[in-house]
This record gives sequence, structure tokens and C-alpha cells, in this order.
Amino acid sequence: MATRVGQGDYQYEVVNDWAKLPEGWTFGWIPGVGVDSKDRVIVSSRSEHMLIIFDTDGNVIESWDDTVLVSENAHGVYVDDQDNIFLTEWLGHCVYKFNSGGELQWTLGTPGVPRPPGVPFNRPTDLAIAPDGCLFVSDGYVNHKVHKFSPDGELIKSWGEPGTGPGQFDLVHSVWVDSDYRVYICDRENNRIQLFDGDGEFLEEWPGYLRPDKLWFDKDETIFMAEVGHRLTILDRQNNILSQWGEAGDEPHQFVAAPHGIWGDSRGDLYVSEVAAPGLIKKFVRVRD
Repeated sequence: MATRVGQGDYQYEVVNDWAKLPEGWTFGWIPGVGVDSKDRVIVSSRSEHMLIIFDTDGNVIESWDDTVLVSENAHGVYVDDQDNIFLTEWLGHCVYKFNSGGELQWTLGTPGVPRPPGVPFNRPTDLAIAPDGCLFVSDGYVNHKVHKFSPDGELIKSWGEPGTGPGQFDLVHSVWVDSDYRVYICDRENNRIQLFDGDGEFLEEWPGYLRPDKLWFDKDETIFMAEVGHRLTILDRQNNILSQWGEAGDEPHQFVAAPHGIWGDSRGDLYVSEVAAPGLIKKFVRVRD
């Protein structure tokens, strides 16, 4: 019998050995995962096969091996409503945009070149797109900044500095923008989410999480959050927790290392990847009683 996790309307059955790799293939750490409109599951791995696309049953559809991507640089994954795939390279100090066929469309930043303090980018972590097409990048491990770009990639503004106060960060690790143009930031080492308006003005903070490091919003704008502290949390935009599970361990309901990537498909099923150990990705099949 499958292990069930979660509470209320958000309960899931765990599929541990979901990804079926061809013989001889291996995963490295899996920092990011995304799902496109065709329910193709995009998995970013720090391994020889750096970006692998699966169907929802875990079968490989294709692998992007001959690209500009560098294995150890892999970090954030974002998929827009046109099925473009944005890959943030933390050690590459850049963001790449690919179309759904794997063709490079543009690059933000200078690959391999960290920029001076405050200037995009120095170990960025994630990207999200606002309702008006503006791009927000969390620039995370060194810069302690959020950068806002025009849809054409022109820098509009940046905000943030090291610290624990409002508008200050200790590792800006993920970003999302909702339909009301509120900008959500995973302030990971401060164990909180900070909210801003589209101009970077502080709105509020949600403290008390376990090193939150990735956000994904579904079409109803329910929030799905991965936390390094071996946990997943599902909440609404008023910070009410709808479902929550996870702890350290190797049982189906537990996480071995550190949840780091999360995205859902059209059926409401979730895909969650981990870092700090190789080959960790699970599928959570939503239960609809």
C-alpha cells in the first residue's frame, strides 16, 4: 500500500522510484524541476545528462546534452506559459532562456563571470516572471539582492542587503510573483518568506519556516514550498498552512537530504527534488477521495 502524506484537501501518495533512467545513466544532485503545459517534467541534474525531460510516468522523452549548460552550475528551473524554460546557473552567474525544443533564446549575465557587489549576478538562484512580463531574479549566495528586469532584459532596479531586518536577506534563494504583483522571496537562512510590491517596497514577512528555498504557485495561486529542513509546506496567500509533511530519514514520507526543487502537473501531482545527495526525486500523486 502506498504511503500517504499531507492533510485536508492536499493529501498525496508517494512514488519513490519515479524516474526511470536508461541503463548507464545516473543522476547527480537534482537542484531543480519544472513541468510544462504538456506535462513534460523537466529535471535539472548535476551530472553528465544535465537536463532530462520525462513523461509523468517517469519515462525519458529526451535529454539536452549539447548545450551551453555546465553540470556543476545547475540551480533554478522556471517554466513560463509558453513552455520556455529558464535555467539559473549559480556558479555560472547567469540565467539562460531556452524554447521548448532546447534552442537558446538569450542569456542574462556574463557566463562564468561574477559581478561586483550589487551588480547582477554573483551566484544567482532563481527566476520568476511577473504578470506584465518583467523578470525577477534572486541573486542569492553572494549579492543578497533581488533584481527586476524588463521583459527585454533591461535592468530596472535592485534591492536588498545582508541582514535580518525588513528588506534584508541571508541567502535570497527563490522568487515568485503573484497576480497582484506581490513578490515573494525565500530568505532562506533567515527562515522566512518576505513579501514586496513590484517596486521592492517591503510589505510583510512570514517567519518560522525551515530554511525555505523554492516556491511554486499553481493556477489557483496555492503556494507550494520546499524547505531545506526536510519539509514541504502548502499554504495560501494569507500564510495559512493547508498541508505540511516531512522530516529527516529514508522512509517514503521523509527526505534523505534537502528538498530543493518543486513543481506540479495538470493533475495536481507534485515532483520534488533534493540536493546534498545524488539521485533524489519523488513524485507525490494527489489523492482525490
